[in-house]
Amino acid sequence: MPVTVKLRKIGNSLGLILPKDIAVRLRLSEGDMLHVIPDTEGARITPYDPQFEASMAAFEHTRRKYRNALHLLAKT
Repeated sequence: MPVTVKLRKIGNSLGLILPKDIAVRLRLSEGDMLHVIPDTEGARITPYDPQFEASMAAFEHTRRKYRNALHLLAKT
């Protein structure tokens, strides 16, 4: 369900106010970081960091490749 929000001047920057129901649905609270991801239709705003997702995928690959070594290290 699309929601329209208005940009407001905050100091020398622009900000937007999210409706409470959206903040609750996304589990956002004051001080949380949001990521703006440009796409073909404009941009997406999300609390999920796409770089973190890529890092976790790389870790998963490493974890599988060195499974035995990591298992031995965990024992010590």
